[in-house]
This record gives sequence, structure tokens and C-alpha cells, in this order.
Amino acid sequence: MRAPAPQAAAPAKGGPMGMPVKAGIVRTGAISEDVSAVGTLLANESVMIRPERDGRIAQIHFIEGQLVKQGMKLVSLDASETEAQLAAAKAEATLNRNRLKRAEELKEKSFISAEALDVARENLNQSVARLAEVQSRLEKMTILAPFEGLAGLRQVSPGAYVKAGQDIARLEGIGTLKLDFRVPELYLGRIRPDQQVQVRVDAFLAETFIGAIYAIEPSVDEQTRTVLLRALVPNPGVRLKPGMFARVSLVLGTRENALLVPEQALVPRGNDNFVFRIVEGKATLTKVELGVRRPGEVEITKGLSAGDRIVIDGQLKLKPGAPVKVLSDKPPAAAAK
Repeated sequence: MRAPAPQAAAPAKGGPMGMPVKAGIVRTGAISEDVSAVGTLLANESVMIRPERDGRIAQIHFIEGQLVKQGMKLVSLDASETEAQLAAAKAEATLNRNRLKRAEELKEKSFISAEALDVARENLNQSVARLAEVQSRLEKMTILAPFEGLAGLRQVSPGAYVKAGQDIARLEGIGTLKLDFRVPELYLGRIRPDQQVQVRVDAFLAETFIGAIYAIEPSVDEQTRTVLLRALVPNPGVRLKPGMFARVSLVLGTRENALLVPEQALVPRGNDNFVFRIVEGKATLTKVELGVRRPGEVEITKGLSAGDRIVIDGQLKLKPGAPVKVLSDKPPAAAAK
């Protein structure tokens, strides 16, 4: 035997019958105001490894995809000729240093002129400069990692002759990634450094990565009227990769005691929004102003107070001042056999 359907309230003596509705309470809760955007992930540091001098590759010290430390040796060019030049420059500098010492001793005894002493001193200066030049050339025969990062795929092999500026491999610093994205200029006054951003990527849809803004472009794009923001996103496990498309949610602010009502309680009329408050058993049409919306819920910034009882279902047939009967949300008890 089926349970009887809920009935409308019996009319009071000499009074109208109440319209059956479901009711809810205006509650308070925390709500975040955010703006959505799309962006691109970039390496925090990125460089193409290239030699500064021509030469034959004597040895490649890294493995493709390897994490390299700052200052680690990456590539060595054949430096035998430069090492020989360095030895000759050292010998020349030592000889000129000894000549200058003897010239200073002879000048004290007035055996040579001041000009001869100046010539000996200048010869030493020139040999020291040549020594520094050869030493610099020798250092450039070895390429060191400028920062910590992952080595990319190399384009050359040991034994290959390379020209200055030729690509060898890319080095990407991706322990932390940069995130570039744009937001409309109207939000510019509410954006500040260290503001939190939430990032999602297609490769890991179930996860949200948290970053923070650290730089704001000083000018607004004239074509799109947007401002470019840059955030840093920690990348533990280096799962995120440079070049990934990112969906960004920028948190503009959080209100802890916002007034919240179910979205279905709204009664839009023209450009305004209303809700029916239940006051002494009657429906009172009340104009409200809306704040932040989120799925199934909306913030009320004006028109209601915490704890107000409102109609959330059945308001389409209501008229202002109509009596109402609040139906229970509990399912009716099973009828006896």
C-alpha cells in the first residue's frame, strides 16, 4: 500500500489554504572570489648549451635526461694546442719577471737607464696579459652547467668538430616552473605579489598544483586590455614540463562569514534578483544583491540576514504575502501492510 502524498495545509478557520513549499536557512560560510585564466608553463631557467670556440669534442660528461648540478662539467673540447700555448706563455712570463728583477738591481747601481727599466717592466706586463688570454681560451674549452637542471637530448657526438655557437643540448631548470597568464585589467587593483594561484593541467586532471605570483607586467596590453602575470609553481617529482597548457584560478580574496543560499532559491525578475522569505507563515518577496557564485550556491551581499528562512522549492507559484506550508525534507514513513 503506497504512502499518502503530502497534503496542503488545511485552511484555518476563515483563512486561506497554505501553499506547500520547501524551505532552507540562510547560512554563513567561507567563500573565495577568484578569476579563471589560461596560461603556459615555462622553465624557471633555460639555456642551449653551445661552445664559445671552435674545436673537436673530446668528451661529453652528461647523459641525456640527467639531473646536473650547477658547475658540473658538461662538455670538453680538445685543448692540447691551447695547453701548449699556455705553457709557452707561462715560460715567457717567468723569463720577463726574472729580467725585470735584474733590471731593478742594475738600476739601483745606475748601470742602466730608467727607460731600460720601463721596457723590462712593460715586457712583463705584456707577457702576463698574454698568459691571462691563453688561460681564458683554455677555460672556454670546457663547458660547465650554469645552474642545476635536466639535460636535454644532445645534437652531437664525441669526436665531432663543432663551431662556436653550435647547438649541443638544452639545459632546463624545472624544479620550479614559471607560469605566464593574463587577466583583464579590471582586476589589476586586486592583484599583488605572493597571491596564490591554483593550476591544473590536462596530464593530471585530478590534481591541483599551488603557486604564487611573483611578478606583474608594468603595462597593460593595448589590444586585449589584459595584464601579464608571472607565478612560480613548485614541481616536485618534475612531472610538470615546460610548454604545458595550464588552467589557472587566481584567488582574489576570501570572506569567512559570507551569507550563502541555494542558487535555486533565486527568483530573477528583469535585471533584479529576489527570494521569498518566510515571515510568520507567509511568503515575503525580498530583493537581494548577489556576490560570488559557485556550483549550486550563491553569495548574498544585501537583503538577507544569517538564519533567515527562505523558500528554496515551490516559489514559482507563490505571490507576495501568500500563506505557505513548509514540507518536511524527511521521506514519508512506509505504510503498514
